[in-house]
Amino acid sequence: MRAQLARVDAVLIQAVIAAALSFAHLHDVASAAGQDGWKAWAYPISVDLLLVAAWRRLRSGEAKAAGWCWFVIALAASLGANVATAGLLDLDQVPAWLRILVAGWPAVAFLGGTLLAHSAPPAGANDDVEEPGEFKHENVAPDPEPPEQPAIEPTPERPAVPVPAALVEHARKVAAEHHTRTGAPIDAPTLRARLGVPAPMAEAIAAHL
Repeated sequence: MRAQLARVDAVLIQAVIAAALSFAHLHDVASAAGQDGWKAWAYPISVDLLLVAAWRRLRSGEAKAAGWCWFVIALAASLGANVATAGLLDLDQVPAWLRILVAGWPAVAFLGGTLLAHSAPPAGANDDVEEPGEFKHENVAPDPEPPEQPAIEPTPERPAVPVPAALVEHARKVAAEHHTRTGAPIDAPTLRARLGVPAPMAEAIAAHL
């Protein structure tokens, strides 16, 4: 446990030292390029925030190409400032191209941060999410047919339950379709299940068929 804490503490100390040095170098380059006052302090923060946004995109596992692209851009800005302040650049005579890069960096950082933080999800991410009020059509197995029942002979007397003529015509179509499909006449229980009517009504309809 102590060894693990020692490793963590060493990493944190190293990170603080690197961040402080990089922050100071970026500030010095920005100040030398004409961005004095509070503007020189804002440049290191902008670079660090872009690095953090790119690192979070890489950790998320989505659109890693964009994450690596902006991570390399922010890292190049940080490393460039570190190298430039190591004696390779005369901070009293900053070239025009460096002034242009420093002046254009805020727009580049804003574009990169916006694309990393507010980009649309990858294609196919919401394919399985149903919109409200919409239902997916899935292949549903048809209900098993009820077992065949022995045909019931219609009674000669007229049934007591009144049956509308339209319902009788519809029942004839259902009976014909059942006979074509099964080869047997439809019975009252099956007719009741197909039409959704009470048992007396189904028997009365069967008597009309």
